[in-house]
Amino acid sequence: MTHITLLDGGMGQELIRRSGQPASPLWSTQVMIDHPGLVGEVHRDYADAGATVATTNSYAIHRDRLRGGATNHYAASGAAIPDMQHRFEALHRAALAEADAVRARGRIAGSIGPLGASYRADLHPDYVTATPLYAEVAGLLAPAVDLLLFETIASLDAARACLAAGRLTDKPVWLAFTVDDEDGSRLRSGEPLAEAARIASGADAVLANCSAPEAMPAALEALSGAGVPMGAYANAFTMITKAFLDGGSTAESLHARRDLGPAIYADHAMTWIDAGASIVGGCCETGPAHIAEIARRLRAAGHRIT
Repeated sequence: MTHITLLDGGMGQELIRRSGQPASPLWSTQVMIDHPGLVGEVHRDYADAGATVATTNSYAIHRDRLRGGATNHYAASGAAIPDMQHRFEALHRAALAEADAVRARGRIAGSIGPLGASYRADLHPDYVTATPLYAEVAGLLAPAVDLLLFETIASLDAARACLAAGRLTDKPVWLAFTVDDEDGSRLRSGEPLAEAARIASGADAVLANCSAPEAMPAALEALSGAGVPMGAYANAFTMITKAFLDGGSTAESLHARRDLGPAIYADHAMTWIDAGASIVGGCCETGPAHIAEIARRLRAAGHRIT
């Protein structure tokens, strides 16, 4: 019997689906503003499905995303972005308050998404610039969470900045890397994931996230060199192509796969456990049904969900 930590699934796409409103440049943050309580509802549904870690809806709350004007990368779709930097701290408090819905049912992970843009290592600021920006978010979340989860890390420089920022708090630091959908041994930047594993040896856990499930076995093999607990939580997007990474596209142009329902996704998750993962869950385009099926499989296989 193995002790397995079961993460929740995707938040942003699930919120957009439930709210019925189109994706905006502010993504899940906008839904939280327009529909108070909906995030808490999603948290409860994931806990009911068996998740033992709730991830706060704070992934997209960065000053660069809240900055208004046409020069904001997130306005590339043509949508207007009002300046909301004055709500930076309040939005983090709102995300933490929504997580109160399940605070007594497991651990709370404070989500910190990437600066610049998801998957785009070329838009990430340098280490000296990035570290205090990540540290500001970590400092807001740390008093109210059980661990800090830096998500969708696309480069080595970003990994160093995230780890340095997290270590300024007294909370465990988990680093989650996004890898090439075709070659899970490499980051989105093209850098070797094995190098990221060496950096992550200073973290409390290391994961691969928001990448194709088929890429996760190679990613886990590379991450095993970190010597800390490891895991995986994949997305269910169609492939994030090199053309997407070259720019000119936003998350609005990504679509859900039709071949990754709960049963098939759980098949993948169980292979990750066979490869040594002790932390599994879901990312974008996975929902409570995916987590419930993983929980069922884990129990059937004799694992203990913790």
